[in-house]
Amino acid sequence: MTTLFILNDPAYGTERSFNGLRLAKALQNKGEAVSVFLMADAVSCTKAGQTVPQGYYNLELMVKGVARKGEMLLCGTCMDARGITDEELVEGARRSTLDELTERTLAADKVLVF
Repeated sequence: MTTLFILNDPAYGTERSFNGLRLAKALQNKGEAVSVFLMADAVSCTKAGQTVPQGYYNLELMVKGVARKGEMLLCGTCMDARGITDEELVEGARRSTLDELTERTLAADKVLVF
């Protein structure tokens, strides 16, 4: 079974992207195939070099963990609007398109939106 996650919220300020990534990782740990597509402010979750206070979750590390076993795709238009370049992304994350999101949506058994 394949699950597609679509994340929209920023890396910090809300916990929606955090919770989406937690669930994606939990499904991967159960052997499920996972793709994650980040749109809008969620593209900031994949910016390399995040520094957070001790004891606070670090989305950069979470993104890397999910990307090791699945796809981590970012809306290119959303990246451009926020001035995020391909060189700033964590390893395993890559620029994508609405066409690719459409393909992943049609192919997925489940689509979860956070």
